[in-house]
Amino acid sequence: MPNPPYDEMQAPDGSVRPHYRPLADWLARTPPDRIAQKREEAERAFHRVGITFAVYGDSGGAERLIPFDLIPRIIPAAEWDVLERGLRQRVAALNAFLDDIYHGQRILDAGLVPRERVLGNAQFRREMTGMRVPGGIYAHVAGVDVVRAGEGEFYVLEDNLRVPSGVSYMLENRKMMMRLLPEVFALQSIRPVQHYPDLLLENLRAVSPDGGDAPTVAVLTPGPYNSAYFEHSFLAQQMGVELCEGQDLVVRDDTVYMRTTRGPQRVHVIYRRVDDDFLDPRAFRADSMLGVPGLFAAYRAGRVTLANAIGTGVADDKSIYPYVPQIIRFYLDEEPVLRNVPTWMTWRDDDRAHVLAHLHELVVKEVHGAGGYGMLIGPASTASEREDFAARIRAHPDGYIAQPTLALSTCPTFVAAGVAPRHIDLRPYVLSGGTVKLVPGGLTRVALREGSLVVNSSQGGGTKDTWVLE
Repeated sequence: MPNPPYDEMQAPDGSVRPHYRPLADWLARTPPDRIAQKREEAERAFHRVGITFAVYGDSGGAERLIPFDLIPRIIPAAEWDVLERGLRQRVAALNAFLDDIYHGQRILDAGLVPRERVLGNAQFRREMTGMRVPGGIYAHVAGVDVVRAGEGEFYVLEDNLRVPSGVSYMLENRKMMMRLLPEVFALQSIRPVQHYPDLLLENLRAVSPDGGDAPTVAVLTPGPYNSAYFEHSFLAQQMGVELCEGQDLVVRDDTVYMRTTRGPQRVHVIYRRVDDDFLDPRAFRADSMLGVPGLFAAYRAGRVTLANAIGTGVADDKSIYPYVPQIIRFYLDEEPVLRNVPTWMTWRDDDRAHVLAHLHELVVKEVHGAGGYGMLIGPASTASEREDFAARIRAHPDGYIAQPTLALSTCPTFVAAGVAPRHIDLRPYVLSGGTVKLVPGGLTRVALREGSLVVNSSQGGGTKDTWVLE
């Protein structure tokens, strides 16, 4: 019999863990209909604010509300200290890796990361080779997905370094908890997260190309049809900066300007939420209507900073993930604080043979996949699904990794039948500018379907407020 998943609230003997006792007492004395009423209030409030997302491929094009669960996920201070140390370490090493592969390529010469995994990667941008970026920082904003499994150990599930999303839900979830359930919030001393937009703006200003006193920052969005548009507009508003689409910006003499009613205004830093391919039709996809013609030339001339940098995607590709422990040791001369999930790489013959023989018990992922798509969850799959995946792996062995099916930790969650455990993960956000900073907590995502391990909102997952105790 496999071990049951780690329960965030209850110890194996059934006792409530100390940091959950005030919440457990509140749950015991609160009628379920009051919790249900508060959840409905939260849904109405989220609809009013417009916190919805679009699902790509949904022919109806309907905007959906991400379900919000009122029972928070609680992390004691000592556990957060370990997580924070590991997250800072990991993002520092990945930034050093990106700087190296676009310059000296020492790690490739050392043979610690296979050269073809990097130089043959679709996310590797040759245009960035030899180009210096301010402070050597490529991933100014990173979202690192962390899970707890086994005996309660934390593992990094994946790194998100391109345009990680979800931070607006972290902030709105906290605001909602404080407004709807102030008596729950008052039970414990909880570290704040509301200053994230201030930290983000501070970090973006710190990487301005010419170090002026008041650099202009703008958020570049693909527009209102993007699934994360709410977040783009929310962060621009919270930072007090302009939200721009490609047509709002123009490049003259390798300098980026924003069109305003008072005439052109110089832009120093662009927090871009547009993928590399669509940033500049002159440099990348000529058919892009989302980007700014000449933006890459201005970037290469050192006249504007892009956050995150072009070409960061190679470091969060799932084919690079297995090598991150070596990357940490190579650049920082430290042992990783946070562990990777054991991973089989199907481009290796022995690993591929193992994966094909054990598809029924593994999770198989496309190396370029995201959002919970392109995955096989072996224990929940049918024989025909496994046959289909086996054929895909044999046809494209470079395209997949496999991992054991982790029993993600569970947290009490309010569902139709009452309060029940549901599997969760955590996405903290790490900011790299003049220094490395993060707010205590992150976005806890919860798989609302019983037994499901898929927490992605596009696949029916919800979110919770994350409390880090003082």
